[in-house]
Amino acid sequence: MALPDPKYYPSASSSDPWLPTTRKEMERRGWDQADVILFSGDAYVDHPAFGAAVIGRVLESKGLRVVIIPQPNWKDDLRDFKKIGKPRLFFGVTAGNMDSMINHYTANKRRRSNDQYTPGNKAGFRPDRAVKVYSSIIRKLFPDSLIIAGGIEASLRRLSHYDYWDDSLHTSILADNNINYLVYGNGEKTISQIVDVLEMDLESEAKTSEIRKIPQIGYFLPNKNDLPLVDELESIFLNPHQDCLNSKKAFAKNFRIIEETSNVLSAPRLIQEVNKGMVVINPTLPPTCTPELDSYHSLPFTRLPHPKYWKKPLIPAFEMIRFSVNIHRGCFGGCSFCTISAHQGKFIQSRSPDSIIREVKQVIEMPGFKGYISDLGGPSANMYMMAGRKLGPCEKCLRPSCIDPEICPNLSTDHTPLIDLYQKVRKLPGIKKAFIGSGVRYDLFMSENQKKESSHQKYPEELIRHHVSGRLKVAPEHTHAPILRVMRKPPFSQFLKFRKIFDQINHKYKLNQQLIPYFISAHPSCKKKDMAELAVKTKDLNFRLEQVQDFTPTPMTLATVMFYSGLDPYSLKPVYVDTRPEDKRAQRRFFFWHKKEEQAEIRKDLMKINRPDLIKQLLNRPPLKKVKRKR
Repeated sequence: MALPDPKYYPSASSSDPWLPTTRKEMERRGWDQADVILFSGDAYVDHPAFGAAVIGRVLESKGLRVVIIPQPNWKDDLRDFKKIGKPRLFFGVTAGNMDSMINHYTANKRRRSNDQYTPGNKAGFRPDRAVKVYSSIIRKLFPDSLIIAGGIEASLRRLSHYDYWDDSLHTSILADNNINYLVYGNGEKTISQIVDVLEMDLESEAKTSEIRKIPQIGYFLPNKNDLPLVDELESIFLNPHQDCLNSKKAFAKNFRIIEETSNVLSAPRLIQEVNKGMVVINPTLPPTCTPELDSYHSLPFTRLPHPKYWKKPLIPAFEMIRFSVNIHRGCFGGCSFCTISAHQGKFIQSRSPDSIIREVKQVIEMPGFKGYISDLGGPSANMYMMAGRKLGPCEKCLRPSCIDPEICPNLSTDHTPLIDLYQKVRKLPGIKKAFIGSGVRYDLFMSENQKKESSHQKYPEELIRHHVSGRLKVAPEHTHAPILRVMRKPPFSQFLKFRKIFDQINHKYKLNQQLIPYFISAHPSCKKKDMAELAVKTKDLNFRLEQVQDFTPTPMTLATVMFYSGLDPYSLKPVYVDTRPEDKRAQRRFFFWHKKEEQAEIRKDLMKINRPDLIKQLLNRPPLKKVKRKR
């Protein structure tokens, strides 16, 4: 296993700049009790890309004594859960930067042998459904403690949801009554407001009443009659969990309401009956403004793993982002299989150029930096500073995507702020290259149904000429138009146009760079014949696909609801879905037509679906020779 280079970390190994992780580190600071104890399924990396570190630093900035317990052992005598004792305010619980089930299992439900958020990429350092496991242990050890859950796993399980690994419908994780409050989405402002209430000189019941008014939280009421009244707040009652168990249509109807209300500025409160009580989900806070986002990134992150990891094998997830800088949050793409908008929202929250430049300068000073920023991006690389031209229409807009089925005329897709940022970063002393590792949405500057901006012509040249590491990632996802419509992705023809531009710019500047497309198999509405045709089309384009995946149903996405219910939640019409593992594997095989070990099964599959005509095109004919396209 790879071990850190001796020059990879500072010479000083004191853990004082990091949040404490042990009783000894607390005592070195003179603390006898923590105010907040955070349990995380990830190793502790003190970096703004790691959620537990961000929440810890935000709470620290409020003057609290914060301890992080990374990857506690849940299988022994539970000493990791006991060693700090009970905090003055609350326990925080997160599965980490990834949903623990996605982290643990492949699309075929096979146990993974690795975990990128653990030293040495080792699996086995977090439990399945980590939020539930951690919170239940804490509840047993400290029965009267306050427990607050957050992070992506908690966010996506805040209401009834389909669990692919159990193949069953689960209740909200709040229904177990181990968690007092659930903070969904990016939780800096919400957790700060909760702390402000907890620090007030109020009776316990009064504090509870005040916390239940805070936006972007969820909680469980065992008694339905205890539902608090909040002035001027509309409430929508979803179909009860029991109705969802009895009717997949009821579950699908719920999803449409959840998705639409998650992405409006003036949202209602959602309420769902479960276990003779009810789960209450308060509406989101307004999107984080630029000064607020800048303030989070200005917190005193060391940007490094805790020193206890310095002599251990490398943490792959950290190595991936060690020299990267995130420039914005949110995504308005609304892709049917993606959880980003469900967690971060569709409104883009951008940092100021000054804040980003300050962080780039920090990266330049990091041990081991050799002049290359690995990624200057976000959930989608080129949505920086994009927003509605007028805010009014956005306040009540129920569209889950601002760019599907076509780009909203109110959306500004001006790339000028991003181009200016790229140029500023390039000019910094110590920067050789700033690469864009995040996925690029080419439809934002290529769609024919939008107002053309001068930046639409400038951006691809700026990107391809200066910011590609040799391979540029884009995500057409499929080639078949009906499937792309279900995915909420642009037509494949736009990818072909972008590929032509990519080749032209490479030729113009004598660059030797590759375009790396991402594709998904077995997505709802996709049949085996569609995958076979995708294979033929991409073969004719001289692609041997690398970045591919079998669709994995994750909670709170449109595609997952289709997978479970067989219905489109918006039309309630049936959707074709391959749910059997062998059918999903058969779809995925078509990506690998060029591998001899797959070809016999592919022939059988093509005969089964009555497409022997594709055997010749896919297997019996050599790939087209790469010809020089006209430029």
